[in-house]
Amino acid sequence: MGYETISVRKDGPVDWVTLNRPDSLNALNKRLVDDLLDYFGALYWDKSVRVVVMRGAGRAYCAGLDLKERDNGPRSPQAGMTSQRRISEIVMRMRRCPQPIISLVHGPACGGGFALALASDVRIAGASARMNAAFIRIGLSACDIGVSYFLPRLVGVSVASELMLTGRFINAERALRVGLVSEVVADDQMEVAAKTYLDEMLTTSPMGLRLTKECLNMSVDAGSLEAAVAMEDRNQILCAQTQDFGEGVRAFLEKRAPAYEDR
Repeated sequence: MGYETISVRKDGPVDWVTLNRPDSLNALNKRLVDDLLDYFGALYWDKSVRVVVMRGAGRAYCAGLDLKERDNGPRSPQAGMTSQRRISEIVMRMRRCPQPIISLVHGPACGGGFALALASDVRIAGASARMNAAFIRIGLSACDIGVSYFLPRLVGVSVASELMLTGRFINAERALRVGLVSEVVADDQMEVAAKTYLDEMLTTSPMGLRLTKECLNMSVDAGSLEAAVAMEDRNQILCAQTQDFGEGVRAFLEKRAPAYEDR
């Protein structure tokens, strides 16, 4: 993994992914976009990784698009759409990969950085976190990189409308109140806080964890209760046929930690 703008530290079944452009507040330039696309694309097939923790180096999570990097190529709708879709594909790959993603958000998480946080499964905020849909403040729409999809589902239409129509910042404490983040801790305690989630996620069966993320994704957009239950039924029948299900039952009855083998 010869990445230039992200670092990946492997800790058993957990990948600690750090956006690593601290001098630019981890702003999204072309190289960072390419690295994130490659990482999350390959992750889909990598069953050795069970959970991903994503964070930013230095003073920020991600300050959004790097406006200092200008594309001097010819401007056209076709070229613009290609560039736009490459960035938005990151969040689609984040949702498509079966591993839960925990984002540790500190400092600015603006525009595209806000989108990366929203596309994660769990968000833990450092006390310094400040998030906003920055796009609308530079002459664009606030509807970008999945923000108009994720934000109202997380905080409701009223709060999402406020944040997107104004571009105003939401700080860590308010983000906790409206359910945007799971908890707020001191910036230097985010990794410690993440480990409690990791410990609990890693006690689940590998297939059960993967299918839970998939089913949650499907159920959010399910057209009916019947559609959601059909996905749930499919998940349970699949999991019940694995050897890990038998191990999980035995471990529960014997009051011990299960030893799952993903079979």
